[in-house]
Amino acid sequence: METDRHGYMADKLKFALALLLLVAGIAGFYLLAEQALVVRVLAVLFGIAAGGAVAWFTEPGQRFVALGRESIAEAKKVVWPSRKETLQTTGIVFAFVLVMAIMLWITDKSLEWVLYDLVLGWKKS
Repeated sequence: METDRHGYMADKLKFALALLLLVAGIAGFYLLAEQALVVRVLAVLFGIAAGGAVAWFTEPGQRFVALGRESIAEAKKVVWPSRKETLQTTGIVFAFVLVMAIMLWITDKSLEWVLYDLVLGWKKS
């Protein structure tokens, strides 16, 4: 139990250090305003890399890496549609959109005719 608490506290300190390194990288971008843009961007990238490296050694960081690996493995299991299936599905979607657009246009014009011409008597001249 005692080692769990120390491990938890160590992870919190490492995570705080990781955030501090990230903030330092971003602050470096603004503090190095006189330097070339490439130096300023490198400061940010270094802060991100250093913060990520420290966070990777925490238990939540290790879980995040494991989640990433599992996600990649699951993505590899996906059966992607063939080109033919993709084109067919896209064609069906376009046809549906076209039919819906025509139906909505007809409905709009019908309601316009009923309201303006029949009900209100505002005939177009």
